[in-house]
Order: sequence, then C-alpha cells, then structure tokens
Amino acid sequence: MACANGPVLVRGNVVLVSATGDPIAPNRKTVALCRCGASTTKPFCDGTHKLVHFVTDLTPEKPAGPG
Repeated sequence: MACANGPVLVRGNVVLVSATGDPIAPNRKTVALCRCGASTTKPFCDGTHKLVHFVTDLTPEKPAGPG
C-alpha cells in the first residue's frame, strides 16, 4: 500500500532483493520502502520524505475489502 507523500508499506511474507539480486532481510513483518529516494537506509524508509517535502500526485489505494 502506498502512503500519501510517504513510503510503500509491504506486509506479509515477501522476499526483498537488491538490484544485484542479493537478499535483503526485512527484520519485521511490515516494512516501509522508500519512494522519495532520499532515505539513508534505502531501500527502507527513514522518514526523510518529511524533511524533503516529498509529494506525490497519486491517491493511495485502499486495501480491498470483502464484497
């Protein structure tokens, strides 16, 4: 799920790999992945998007619910 003006939240059992194909240990069940490009802990979000005033023109999608 993409957060408005923030990271992408990834939940569940996923495998993260670097651009070179090396595995990246998420160390938690929910991870926030950087979208602004300014994080010092890429690919993870460190909150820098707030400092650089990262803005998206996309409306985050709501998770699919029953029905």
